[in-house]
Amino acid sequence: MIPLKDDNPTSRKPTVTYFLIIFCVLVFFIEISSQSYKSGELFYSYGLIPSVLMGHDQLPLDLYVLPAYLTIFSSMFMHGGFMHLIGNMLYMWIFADNIEDNLGHTKFLFFYFLAGIGAAMTQVLMDTHSQIPMVGASGAIGGVLGAYLINHPNARVLVLIPFGFFSQLIKIRALYVLGFWFILQFISSGGGVAYAAHIGGFVSGMILILFFNKKEKKNNRIKKGPWN
Repeated sequence: MIPLKDDNPTSRKPTVTYFLIIFCVLVFFIEISSQSYKSGELFYSYGLIPSVLMGHDQLPLDLYVLPAYLTIFSSMFMHGGFMHLIGNMLYMWIFADNIEDNLGHTKFLFFYFLAGIGAAMTQVLMDTHSQIPMVGASGAIGGVLGAYLINHPNARVLVLIPFGFFSQLIKIRALYVLGFWFILQFISSGGGVAYAAHIGGFVSGMILILFFNKKEKKNNRIKKGPWN
């Protein structure tokens, strides 16, 4: 099931969503132009390594670029390959604009990073001694999906469902599309994918959006005043 677009218009231009997509793409092209990308050293320097973050290991001096806690953020903008990048940016393009529309530009950016931190720490806590670098926007985007599920469960999403040599385009409620995505994270394994981060990001997004929604409603009441 591959989502292609949603039937959910916005009232403002999603400039932060556009910025995040453009920045991720630029970072990826910088990555692949680097010699250390081919050797894998780039991912050890800027990716999130659980054992280093938790203080169990230290990077060699020639790989050390950032303090370990900053790799939580640098890793959110890196990707391991074209398909990794394209898949993440597709989900960002479809779903993030509505959450930015709900929260406003600044709050959405704050929400995005908080969801990314929640995703990263979920993966770290699954194996604090892991020496495998984690990269990708998947965790933070998982947070966006969780928020979308809460705020827009009945929005219609156009999805492509492949059947061998044939495929079918149908519109499905976001509740089912995102519910399927979430369940898929539990039954998938292998391939070097940080599924725990996806799950952690999704759950973080579902929880965070409740607080952000509550704050937005409170602010709107204050702006309008009891006389409006």
